[in-house]
Amino acid sequence: MAARLVRRCCWRHFSAFVAAPSAVPASLLAPAGKVVMARALPQPPFASFHTSSPSSWADGFSVKEQVEDSGNPEHKMIRELIETATSPQELFQLTKHHALNSNQASLIITQLSRLAALKNLETESILQDERFQEVLSIMDSQISRVWNNTLLNLLKSLYSLGVDSNRREMQSVEQEVLWRLRRLTFRQLASLAEFFAVKQVKESRLLNEVIKKLELRWTELEGTRTVVALMSKVGHISPALMDRLEDKALELAEQFSPDDIRKISLALAYQNRRCVPLLRALSYHLIQKHSDLSLNVMLDLIFAYGKLNFHQPQVFQKIATDLHPHVSTMTPIEVTRCIRSFAVLKWLNLPLFEAIAQYALDNTKELSVPHLCNIILSFARLNFQPSGIEDFFNMVHELLPGQLDSLEPHLLTDLVWSLCVLQQAKAPYLQRVLAPDFHAQIRGDQSFRAQNLRLRLININAAARLESPSYQGPFLPAEMLSTMLPVGEKVTLLQSSLREALAGVLGRQDNGRFDVHTIYGWQIDAEMVVNSENKPLPLKDFAAPHLLYSEGTKPLPPGARRVAFLRWEFPNFSNRSKDLLGGYVMARRHIQAAGFLVVDVSSCREERGLLIPWRWRSRPLLKRGQGGSASFLLAPLAFFLTALDPIQQGRVPGQALSAPWCPRLCVGQLGRSPACPRWD
Repeated sequence: MAARLVRRCCWRHFSAFVAAPSAVPASLLAPAGKVVMARALPQPPFASFHTSSPSSWADGFSVKEQVEDSGNPEHKMIRELIETATSPQELFQLTKHHALNSNQASLIITQLSRLAALKNLETESILQDERFQEVLSIMDSQISRVWNNTLLNLLKSLYSLGVDSNRREMQSVEQEVLWRLRRLTFRQLASLAEFFAVKQVKESRLLNEVIKKLELRWTELEGTRTVVALMSKVGHISPALMDRLEDKALELAEQFSPDDIRKISLALAYQNRRCVPLLRALSYHLIQKHSDLSLNVMLDLIFAYGKLNFHQPQVFQKIATDLHPHVSTMTPIEVTRCIRSFAVLKWLNLPLFEAIAQYALDNTKELSVPHLCNIILSFARLNFQPSGIEDFFNMVHELLPGQLDSLEPHLLTDLVWSLCVLQQAKAPYLQRVLAPDFHAQIRGDQSFRAQNLRLRLININAAARLESPSYQGPFLPAEMLSTMLPVGEKVTLLQSSLREALAGVLGRQDNGRFDVHTIYGWQIDAEMVVNSENKPLPLKDFAAPHLLYSEGTKPLPPGARRVAFLRWEFPNFSNRSKDLLGGYVMARRHIQAAGFLVVDVSSCREERGLLIPWRWRSRPLLKRGQGGSASFLLAPLAFFLTALDPIQQGRVPGQALSAPWCPRLCVGQLGRSPACPRWD
């Protein structure tokens, strides 16, 4: 107890001794009319650590200094001279004619940084100037007396000027800021964190401490500007802080402007944070309160929604409608961003896409080849055919053939694949990507990107064989036609239900195949062969030209048909549409061209027609329809054969029997028919 008391008394006397010289202003001790040069007092060895007392960190101390500064005419004059200086020389002259304190020296360094940024001055010459070194020494001599705001600006300025982080003055400023963190306001902490994030300062102890303070004091966060700035600039550094910012943004969602919503959406997109409650709130207030959106806001929003795979039909429709009048005045980059974002979202707006097709025709000279390729890729993804299809593709075929060699291999493959989807692939395109020297570069490459390129080449090869009778080659070799099986792919409810139902119909396992990987690059979910009496036949006895290796060699008997079941899940369709995406349309087309009778198996929540329970089982039925077309109905989905009466009485082939709570089958037809696939 006595030892503790002695230690406290010694500390009090020692503190008074250290603080005594600064208790009396130097101006009172100097003779009248004498200009006093403020310099550092002799310091004890440990003074370089800037052991300022806690009372000097308080905000109240800064207020006191501001009052003293405003009341001192000389200080006020020096401050005005610093703020109005237009060159580093003017600032350096102040060190000769005035006695500067650490606060004023800090202001000079801040102004130097500002002038260097505004006038693009060489910072190296400033750092090597002896007068700058003198200013640094004055600042460092009494760093603990620099005001909080000035100290933060000083730290930012030293970073901007490129001062070496290992210099003692730099470390001194950082340490002083680190000690004062608890006394800084939340806005000051946020400003400091934003600066470090923009400067991409890594492995900084100070930045880590600032982030921790922001995480702990996030309830002090006020105002939309700070929320937006932190989310867009600092959120990626700390996921925990980003969680708090999302909660705060949800509270302030009603107050955000369209530009704020744009910045928040982009921040979420770049960080891959799909915060559904926040996105829904932002979308709601965007629709309800903001009728006029700028072009940049619309383009960035649709990009962010696409990157996050967030679907909000009302927002999509509004943006598409508002973008339509701007298409003619947009730049090629803006047009490309727009159509790619809508393609990613699987949102087809016919007026907007027609306007973009017309834009491509009217601005052929301004469009670069990559821009035109991206437009074609977007059209193919949504299976969009412009109304002026002949004019559009005539323009395409005039521009592209001479530019194919300049395209990167993956972009060239995607382009030809997209032209195959749109049934516009000519022989020069096919020959370019099916040539041996083109696909030789990916042989043996097991990377995901190479395998995706290989799969698309197989699809292109199938289009060349099945849909281009005049094409004479080259084709892919047989060893290139085997597709890699997907690893770890989950079995969906629709897929398992289809297998269970077909297992009861087939009777024997040899009468059907499941998950058939064809040489066309497409997968058939189930395959069977029925004879003229509608009975399943063993598949292994017959030749299978659609497989790389066939078990049997016999041709199909007269009247027998191959039946392929193609399963379409929700992601295979356009957004809020009953139309398949372009790639799946081409898959269905190829399977039909290979001689299969296609049965489309899909699921939908809203259905019309008969209600058919999925688990009921009966026998299959092959019914000859109108115009010589054949339609196959899987009777395990029918609860009685009498349910098929409407079809037998002339119901349109291609109409589906469906149930609102379960998957259903859509009837496939031979050849092309507008009735299949059909959802209503």
